[in-house]
Amino acid sequence: MADAKPATAPTITLKHLAAGLAEDHQLSKKQSEAMLGDLVTKITDHLKKGDRIRIGGLGILQVRSRAARTGRNPATGEEIQIKASKKVAFRPAKELKDAI
Repeated sequence: MADAKPATAPTITLKHLAAGLAEDHQLSKKQSEAMLGDLVTKITDHLKKGDRIRIGGLGILQVRSRAARTGRNPATGEEIQIKASKKVAFRPAKELKDAI
């Protein structure tokens, strides 16, 4: 008997979310896609400025700096320098944790 792979969760895109919002709020799909696109743009702009974004019921998005560090090449074991970088961190809200 062959091992069955676990089913992967479906990927929901911005278009799927926009279609759901359009249906729920009697908007056209085009309007809801434009609104969600603008929301993503606004969030990106604020993160670029270093702002912290708190979305009630969802969580907090913020940019964190990662210091330069020494790592290892897993294939050769050779030490390599990893340069400093920035990453977007997400901390879920209590409501989201409880819902999941």
